[in-house]
Amino acid sequence: MKSWLTAATLALGLALPAMAQERPNTILVLDASGSMWGQIDGVNKITIARDVVRDFVGTFPADQNLGLVTYGHRERGQCSDIQTMIDPAPGTGAEIARIVDELNPRGMTPMTDAVIAAAQALRHTEQAATVILISDGIETCNPDPCAAARALNEAGVDFTAHVIGFDVKGEAEALMQMQCIAEETGGRFLTADNAAELTAALEQVAAPTAGPFTFTAHQSPERMGPEPVFFWPNEPPSAPLVAGEVFWQISDNEFSFVSEATGNPLTLDLPFGDYVVTVTADAWDQPVQTEGTFGPEGPRNLHVMFPPAAPALAELTLRAVMDSADGPLIDTPFTWEFSRDGDSFEFDGNPGVMEVRPGGWTITGHHTALERAQSVDLDLAAGEALTHVMVFETPAAPLPTVTVTAPAQVVVGAAVPVSWTIEGDVNPRDYVTIVPAGAEAGVYTNYDRLEGRSEGRLRAPAEPGLYEVRLQTEGRGSLVLATTAVEVIDAAVTVSAPAQVAVGSAFTVTWEADGLHPRDYVTIVPMGAEDGAYTDYDRMEGQTEGRLRAPAEPGLYEVRLQMEQIGRVLARTPIEVVEGNVTVSGPDRLRASSDLTISWTGAIHPRDYVTIVPVGTAEGEYGDYRRIDSATQVKMTAPTEPGAYEIRYHLDIDNRVMARHPFEVLAADAALDDGAGLVAPATAKPGETITVTWTASQDGRDQRVALARADQADFSWISATSSVEGNSLDLTLPDSPGTYELRFLDLTDRKVLGRSIIEVQP
Repeated sequence: MKSWLTAATLALGLALPAMAQERPNTILVLDASGSMWGQIDGVNKITIARDVVRDFVGTFPADQNLGLVTYGHRERGQCSDIQTMIDPAPGTGAEIARIVDELNPRGMTPMTDAVIAAAQALRHTEQAATVILISDGIETCNPDPCAAARALNEAGVDFTAHVIGFDVKGEAEALMQMQCIAEETGGRFLTADNAAELTAALEQVAAPTAGPFTFTAHQSPERMGPEPVFFWPNEPPSAPLVAGEVFWQISDNEFSFVSEATGNPLTLDLPFGDYVVTVTADAWDQPVQTEGTFGPEGPRNLHVMFPPAAPALAELTLRAVMDSADGPLIDTPFTWEFSRDGDSFEFDGNPGVMEVRPGGWTITGHHTALERAQSVDLDLAAGEALTHVMVFETPAAPLPTVTVTAPAQVVVGAAVPVSWTIEGDVNPRDYVTIVPAGAEAGVYTNYDRLEGRSEGRLRAPAEPGLYEVRLQTEGRGSLVLATTAVEVIDAAVTVSAPAQVAVGSAFTVTWEADGLHPRDYVTIVPMGAEDGAYTDYDRMEGQTEGRLRAPAEPGLYEVRLQMEQIGRVLARTPIEVVEGNVTVSGPDRLRASSDLTISWTGAIHPRDYVTIVPVGTAEGEYGDYRRIDSATQVKMTAPTEPGAYEIRYHLDIDNRVMARHPFEVLAADAALDDGAGLVAPATAKPGETITVTWTASQDGRDQRVALARADQADFSWISATSSVEGNSLDLTLPDSPGTYELRFLDLTDRKVLGRSIIEVQP
């Protein structure tokens, strides 16, 4: 009795994209009955089966579930000799090859029951499976294998059996049984008569039955036929994807299988077969369909090309106004003309609104009443909303009759009197100006507006030459209404100044400059400075002399007479600035907040000043100050804080220090001595008698010891005693508390030789 070799393969239930995520099951059912000891070309069939199965499981995908069922390998004559050797699981190939190598064929051929057992074992997975049967003989246990397979299918066991007849030539009944099992379960029936054919049959039934397919919708950028076109390109087309949502429906002809999804592009895993593809896109007003075969060998990318979208119209609003863009609308008859590529159309109205195809248009506006027209070329984009304004000018009134008069010759920079006569209407903002002869209309330099007058004044240019005085309009295209020629000549100019002046001093400058402008000026600048540079200056203002201030630093300088307009130098003379001889003096020591007299010699300018600052103060900084004016001395108050100070003489220009005198500020109650050696107690009670001593010699001078209030003048007192009687004195203090001062006075030289403060307190 011959036996069957059966295999159950991969379940490829890929009807919906989600199913591509499931791992299919495969069970290999191997016939190990006694007939497998038969030979083909001198080789036992079981040996051939072992080699083929070993190669098959070696190439089987390791991530897919593979199991093994065999029968007839344990007992002779037992139809129940069916055993599941390995449950379906990934990575079982090596173990299956080992088990098959150890099988010893000996028993019956319960082929149908083995298939039923394998299918029932897979039923709990709720996933479709496939069975492959390889048989070399007829069923020996079940009287009707075909009926049993049909019963399994009707009971809802979802499996497919592929049957391979191994060495069954000439066995008609066996062939019919095997083919019926395959047909009832939706599988394939193959035969194999040797090892190569058995290998090829296994590869066919184990090959994939589904695969990924990509669906893409494009919109053509160029003109094409009126309907969408489906195609399978070798290379992806360059056309852009269609805009908006794209919905795909893929179904078989009986609609027993349907897959639906949205996307562009969209990739789906589909069982191989014939399908109807329906696509719905926002870019097209109805679904479109195609039919095709989706197989393992053909192309995998289906594309559909939609015709280009009709361009959106452009909306153009046209306004015709008078005189300016925000002027009034023209309310008399008005016609708009559109022309393009030899075609044209017209319509009336203002404003006018028209929807037109995108692209270039020539639009002409016809003002019927004025018998005038304007044209404009506009490039309109699809969907664009544009407003265009055409401005028509009110016809100009007749030009007035105008004359303008000016001197035939003036000097550079001079004030030029200009007069004019006008018959007709002009704008008060029209003006006269002076420009180079032959300058274009509308050019101007300095100008004077008419403003209802008949005369005005201009400034002559700084460079000599031929010029024109023009009367021209501000509007109406800057029309020149009248002109007269003027020659501008250089002036005969001289300037004089002292050859030498002291730093910061004021000095007199004289000039001869007939005809120049009153705002031209004299100035003093370093020798070699660029023309137009200036420091202190004095405008001419119709005079022949003025005064300047010398710079604060000595050196070589120039006095220049130059024009206000562009700084052109008309005359110059050299001048040397030398150092001044300034001294300043004051006390060497004094008490805080006391008065002091500051005197000086060699004063330079009345706006120079003396100031008191702490020693080390930066040059140019100042504190309390007094201007020099015309005096030789001034009274100031000493600082309130003791310390080292300076009296400084500053130039008003650049605050440069010309002289300084150091002095010391003592505490307000400090004793001062200038040779008297005056000694007295610092405190005493009202009415108390104190002893005062001194060391100064009289030398025939009128010297006195005086008691005064601290705020009294130096040579006024409450009491005074001559020092001629000795070197000491008993002195009774006033009854009134307060601050008093003992002073040793030299009345002959009017000097205070010593001071000492006494606080009288109860």
